[in-house]
Amino acid sequence: MPIIVNLDVMLARRKMQLSELAEKVDITLPNLSILKTGKAKAVRFSTLEAICEALNCQPGDILEFAPEEIKII
Repeated sequence: MPIIVNLDVMLARRKMQLSELAEKVDITLPNLSILKTGKAKAVRFSTLEAICEALNCQPGDILEFAPEEIKII
């Protein structure tokens, strides 16, 4: 998948546990875990905003675009 979620990196940099972030953002731990593992299909801007506020970061610190290699046949 070309979108990489670096939530675990930001949590480590802020020395914060996933459960603490879930409490601050008011999102369930399972839903936040789905986002952290990159299995989420979408994220609301309001959720992204709350995460960025809690971690004092920018959306680009959490989400990264890594294009797949172009296959030439």
